[in-house]
Amino acid sequence: MRRSKNIVKFASYNIQYGFGLDGIYDLGRIADSLEGADVIALQEVTRGSESNDFADMVADLAALFPDYFWVYGAPFDLHVAAGESGFPPRGTRFQFGNMILSRFPILSSRTHLLPRSRTVSKLNLQRGATEALIDIPNRPLRVYSVHLDHVSVDERIAQIRHLNDRINGFRLEGGAVSGAGELDFEELPLPEDYVVMGDFNMVPESPEYCALAGAKDGYYGRVPRIGTPVDALAALDGYHPKGYSWMDPKDHGKRMHLDYCFVSGGLAGSLKAAHVDTDSVGSDHFPVWVEIEV
Repeated sequence: MRRSKNIVKFASYNIQYGFGLDGIYDLGRIADSLEGADVIALQEVTRGSESNDFADMVADLAALFPDYFWVYGAPFDLHVAAGESGFPPRGTRFQFGNMILSRFPILSSRTHLLPRSRTVSKLNLQRGATEALIDIPNRPLRVYSVHLDHVSVDERIAQIRHLNDRINGFRLEGGAVSGAGELDFEELPLPEDYVVMGDFNMVPESPEYCALAGAKDGYYGRVPRIGTPVDALAALDGYHPKGYSWMDPKDHGKRMHLDYCFVSGGLAGSLKAAHVDTDSVGSDHFPVWVEIEV
């Protein structure tokens, strides 16, 4: 008997430590702007950052989405000195990373560290991609929340190649665990299909974009192929000349498209809708929404 298919809504949002275009810290309006999403990928989620009064954004966001499962991956982790008044308390750590929330159970997760180089004067944090194996009815999927380097094209290309190797090597590696029967766990599914969302800090058709999505052929254009992800917005003709997903809080005329949702070739035919919600004001980035039939 054939199972009926459902539309699953995915959303990706770089939430800039919780600060909006107006400079106000407000996780509530960020949660409001993501209402209705089934799977959410967040970037710039922190714990112990002085910039937002050492908030535990992970716990606070989890409380705002009480019906969701979640995982958090912090590729960057730094000791914070205890304050003389006891705040922040001893043992506080500054963590900077990615979060995935899902209405469906998250069967496993891991965070991939992305390659980086040592800079001299410009801040260069360790970046990562958090992977979640999600038990979506009818079709388990892998979902990745990604945040790439913000200052170097060369570094982004290296990170993209490393990430694509890890994504394509998932089934060979066995995901987060294999041989789980030894611990009396059931073996986890190893789906070929995946969704990669996040802040890539690149613009469409840039060298790093082409390193991930493939370069266009002069005659055939960009041909979908296994092992090369598909830009959901591009596949649905969602780009327009004045489109953007990031705005400079100090100069609203400075805008760029930096945030994406890529899907595996096997999901390209299941894409139903995609858009950027430029009405949101909870960050300097804007949520990217994609609907997939599964």
